[in-house]
Amino acid sequence: MAEGRLPVVVDALGGDHAPAAVVAGARRAVDELGIPVVLVGPPELVGDTAGLELWPCSEVVAMDEDPGRAIRTKKDSSLVRAAEAVRDGRAAAMVSAGNTGATMAAALLRMGRIRGVARPAICTPIPRPGQAPRLLLDAGANAECSPVMLLQFAQMGAALAAVRYGLEDPAVGLLSIGEEPSKGSPLVKEAHGLLAGRSDLRFLGNVEGRDLLGGQSAADVVVTDGFTGNVVLKALEGALRFLSGAVLEAFGADEEAKAAAGVLLPRLAPLVAELDPDNTGGAVLLGVRGVCVISHGSSSDQAILSAIRVAADAADRQLVQRIGQLVAGDQGAEELADALREGPAPLAGR
Repeated sequence: MAEGRLPVVVDALGGDHAPAAVVAGARRAVDELGIPVVLVGPPELVGDTAGLELWPCSEVVAMDEDPGRAIRTKKDSSLVRAAEAVRDGRAAAMVSAGNTGATMAAALLRMGRIRGVARPAICTPIPRPGQAPRLLLDAGANAECSPVMLLQFAQMGAALAAVRYGLEDPAVGLLSIGEEPSKGSPLVKEAHGLLAGRSDLRFLGNVEGRDLLGGQSAADVVVTDGFTGNVVLKALEGALRFLSGAVLEAFGADEEAKAAAGVLLPRLAPLVAELDPDNTGGAVLLGVRGVCVISHGSSSDQAILSAIRVAADAADRQLVQRIGQLVAGDQGAEELADALREGPAPLAGR
């Protein structure tokens, strides 16, 4: 472990391919990136740690368990112990590919919220070939939102775009059904008014769903409620999966198509790599007092490697402190109190 540098703690039993893929990805993060990593999980279930340190615990939260109940009852689970390690200053960040809702709950209940943040949000990178990814939030933490929450999502997303991707003045868009300010639900219209009145955000106005993957919008950050964001994200994932499968099937249709594939596939490979979710590093839970990266449930060792890279980078660049500076004390006490009282419970997962 690098002297003086806190490790990233990784839930060794999180994900469909755990522990093998998790251990392999963590080992690669140490060997290829020089990032110190510690695993957490029951030793008898983790097995071979490939030489990595393992912090033992006795319980695991399953993918299909109720998130809140699991975190309250399984206090010696790998997720709870990982979140506590970040809270207590023994780890710089945590990574899990396990139960998304339980990972959120563990981070929120053990680390706590950044002061002034009404609700944490899941921020997911949407690939944009040739440039920094577009950030979508909330991607599933809050089924319903207030306008103040969407404003804070914009602030937190802009902070991540600046800290993680080096964008000096990231542009923010509000997801709606049309570009005009008059379009959208009451929530969107009110949020538009709040965002448009901010001097600390470069707000571009409304963006449409077609702008998320490519499109004409220059927005670096797109904000929406967690229900809409989660549906949009899964629709994009499904569409990309269908398209890639259809293209590969077409390339194998006959000898002429196979010959064309031999020419085209090497040229398409870089694009495919950029669109591959395993290379994006997972989603960051913004608004909690610690760095928490949530990788997708089917994570390979490459996905775990990418998630650890994002987690370490966010911790090194003091993402949590940056968000705290932007958000804390920004809204009136009464407005924030209303948001905290009325805000609904998080979604169960992505």
